[in-house]
Amino acid sequence: MTSALAARVAELESVLVDGLAGNPVHVDQLRHSYRPWPFVPDRALVTPAESPAWDDYAPPELGWVARLLVGGRRRAATQARTRFERAVRAYRDHEALRLAALTEAERRHAVAEATRREQIDRHNALVDQVELGLDAGDPRGIADYYELLIQAARLPDGVSAEVDVAYRPDARRLLVVRELPTAEIIPVVREYQYVRALDKVAPRLRTAKEIRRLYSGLVAQLVLRTLHAAFEVQPPGPVDEVAVNAHVTTRNRATGRAEHPCLVSVTATREQFGDLVLARLDPRECLRHLDAVVSPHPWDLEAVRPIFDPDLSRYRVVDPIDAAAVLDGRPVLLQLRPAEFEHLVRQLFEAMGMRSWVTQASGDDGVDAVAVNADPIMGGVCVVQAKRYRKVVPPDAVRALAGVMDDKRAGRGVLVTTSWFGRATHEFAARHGRIQLIEGGQLTHLLAEHLGLEVTVGPLDRPLPKQGGAKQPGPVHDADSAPL
Repeated sequence: MTSALAARVAELESVLVDGLAGNPVHVDQLRHSYRPWPFVPDRALVTPAESPAWDDYAPPELGWVARLLVGGRRRAATQARTRFERAVRAYRDHEALRLAALTEAERRHAVAEATRREQIDRHNALVDQVELGLDAGDPRGIADYYELLIQAARLPDGVSAEVDVAYRPDARRLLVVRELPTAEIIPVVREYQYVRALDKVAPRLRTAKEIRRLYSGLVAQLVLRTLHAAFEVQPPGPVDEVAVNAHVTTRNRATGRAEHPCLVSVTATREQFGDLVLARLDPRECLRHLDAVVSPHPWDLEAVRPIFDPDLSRYRVVDPIDAAAVLDGRPVLLQLRPAEFEHLVRQLFEAMGMRSWVTQASGDDGVDAVAVNADPIMGGVCVVQAKRYRKVVPPDAVRALAGVMDDKRAGRGVLVTTSWFGRATHEFAARHGRIQLIEGGQLTHLLAEHLGLEVTVGPLDRPLPKQGGAKQPGPVHDADSAPL
């Protein structure tokens, strides 16, 4: 019992060193391969019972006197036959139950295997999706990629691997909110002793000072290990700096309300962290060296002010919502709020076979998104820009799309609008060769075809045709309008 306690404490004291090697650092290490588990039923299910043999039930040979008594001989044979037939029926019933149980066991095994394979396929599909987001340079995809790899680290029992991650592309900074265990994870018993006078084993408790030392050391190790895991992720390109907030989930004893106090908050650049020799340093002193904000009494859950807002939703791209579900009573596209229009465009492209990530609003009443077509031949990264306009979309919009495509290294670009494009825009798209234009009429058709939504665009501010002398009104052709 004492040895088990010592092993547990040693495990908690070596969290940082144990995490320096062997943790996944690349997306390929996250994928799981399916290997079917063999069906190994209980031996009683596969071993048939021994069938009754008539020789075991046949009446014994009768003496010459008994053989003269025909009735006695017949009675003995009838009784033996009855016992034998009863045994045969019991054997057949037993075998029927055994075979039914064996079939049920095989069915349960097959269901379990199918469920396990489905879970592995679902996990691998998630990894594939995250990798596509990483390749596209999408901030949410980068955050998800790092989150998966950091959470894949092996930690001692009772230590949660749960982290929440966001990415700031402007600063190339990764924000990580780490979940910490409470001080209760430290064993309160130091050792067990045999008390001869009482003839029993009694625990010897650990001092409060030692519990505090072990817990503060564990907290520091977990924070440094989180930084290490983030900086070790490959490829390292997107991240130059990592910031970590370490929190504990607890309940206020006075109010009964759930709380999430921050015990450590630290930031480090790749260069700063690369100078550390993690296997030979004191974790608590290292946090001081990094100018971390550390709780003076972490065992009492005394909170500190974090260096960044732990609510990572403000740093993330907009979460998907079901925009199509709210269109029943509002079928006019120009009456949608910007966020609803953005998510409607996302849903349309997902229904058309793409995986899309909606970014933050573009600021011009439009939406910019990165869609990934999973088709192995025609697929790739596609930049989508949508303009909820009443008037003609200016030619600058298609030129801006071309620039974003170059920046994202996208193979295709799509410019969607509720209104229409001018001749200059159509000519630029034709010369570029990899840009597709979707005007309001085509957009309503696509929504009906792929989402089953019958919508209208709404009133557009089209220019009136010019009037000249006795000429009849004709189509207008200029750089900013299509033929009317």
